[in-house]
Amino acid sequence: MLSPGERPSNGLWIVGIGPGRREYMTGRAIEIITRAEYVIGNDSYLDPLQPLLVGKQVIRSSMGKEVERAQRAIELARSHAVAIVSGGDAGVYGMAGIVLEVLEHSGAEIPVEIVPGVTAANAAASLVGSPLSGDFAVISLSDLLTPLDVIERRLDAAFSVGIPVVIYNPRSHGRPHNFALAIDHARKYYPASVPVAVVKNALRDGEATPLVTTLGEIESIIDTVDMHTTVIIGGSESRIWRMGNNVKGIITPRGYDHKYIY
Repeated sequence: MLSPGERPSNGLWIVGIGPGRREYMTGRAIEIITRAEYVIGNDSYLDPLQPLLVGKQVIRSSMGKEVERAQRAIELARSHAVAIVSGGDAGVYGMAGIVLEVLEHSGAEIPVEIVPGVTAANAAASLVGSPLSGDFAVISLSDLLTPLDVIERRLDAAFSVGIPVVIYNPRSHGRPHNFALAIDHARKYYPASVPVAVVKNALRDGEATPLVTTLGEIESIIDTVDMHTTVIIGGSESRIWRMGNNVKGIITPRGYDHKYIY
């Protein structure tokens, strides 16, 4: 691990940049990107980092080129300080997994550090109260790498124990029906009153006002759900949080009400 103030000679840093805005990046992420010789990523991750990239070798690649990106980063990291950036947390649906797999396969021995970042689940939850106060699950509906029948089994497993479920990659032009399928699975276990939050571009440019509805009324806003959206389906104990007559978000009690009077 790079010590504070140390100038790296070579190595690989897999950096989670969170939602993308600099104010939501960790100090460690900013430090590593600032010191790296090479910064690698796709355009959507690199564009928000422009002020940090001045004077650096920047290598851009497109979505779907993750293996090639990992190989290039490892090759360069043998003799240079390389930061490969990933949205959210690099270890949660990010680049860390594939980079480590490719590194292991290559047999190379180079310094590696994974720098954590704010996940989409954290970012979305922060805008709608406290929906993830205790146990919760995160499930991606993208079936590009995971078969749909496996995704459905995971949905059933999560909903069956009554915890909130955060849905990533809920709906796209290529997968327009996966989100409706997930809702069908939720309704097998949860009543129509369970709250649902729909958060688009959480803590990113283009952020929309979060929508809070219920499992029984989700169809009224389903057209707003896309690949830039994170959906939080509350658990069996979750409830809509109100301030006066205004809906503010979702609260999932952690159990303090069973132990304390307040």
